[in-house]
Amino acid sequence: MSVVATTVAGVQVEAHRAAVGRQGLIAQLLTAALAEVTAPGRAPRVLDCGGGSGSSAVPLAGAGARVRVVDISVDALATLRRRAEEAGVGDRVEAVQGDVEALGDAIGADTFDLVLAHGVLGAVDQVAQAFAAIVRAVRPGGLLSVLVANPVAAVLARVLAGDVDGALAELRGLDTDFAGPGPDAVRALCREHGLQITAVHGIGVFSELVPGRALDAPGALEALDALESESATRPPFRDIAGRAHLLARRPE
Repeated sequence: MSVVATTVAGVQVEAHRAAVGRQGLIAQLLTAALAEVTAPGRAPRVLDCGGGSGSSAVPLAGAGARVRVVDISVDALATLRRRAEEAGVGDRVEAVQGDVEALGDAIGADTFDLVLAHGVLGAVDQVAQAFAAIVRAVRPGGLLSVLVANPVAAVLARVLAGDVDGALAELRGLDTDFAGPGPDAVRALCREHGLQITAVHGIGVFSELVPGRALDAPGALEALDALESESATRPPFRDIAGRAHLLARRPE
């Protein structure tokens, strides 16, 4: 194998490990959220907006929820159906092709116990319109789970890569450039719609900073998982994470 190929493979392994660590923490948070909205004797109903191939939907269905996934991509929804069948939860996962910005066309007047908007707000043109539609899908007393990129992390990433000029440009662009809503914008949208933010977590505080070779040491992956979990709610670590997860409740 060439040096280039070895380097590429190493980068892929590091990216895979980071993704697994982040996804594990998100899965824990969603499992806890699902428990909050589950009533005795009734399967909770979940809506995953832009849920793609089912990285969240399939585990939630496995935990007993009935999940509807709305996504614009036919290919992603096909993968979702296949993954759900392979996991034995095909009867609890519904795939609907639709645009989140026209969410009402896809779900009608239905409301759900838990609604996921993970990464989708950064992919729509009309953020306020999309957010309003997503909020309407949350039943009174239900929970909204939002995952967005944290622009602060981009500045730190530039510095750690040795690109000081790029870091300065990223910093100066925080107030002017728009690359999707960050944590502060989501907080403002929640307040505007009367939602009560119940938790904020940083996702990926350290995962992308640790060299892949360091994770080959015995117990390193477990230690990294614990580090991510314990730093997710502690400022200033939470505030420099690559992504922010916000959980908000719609009042009764």
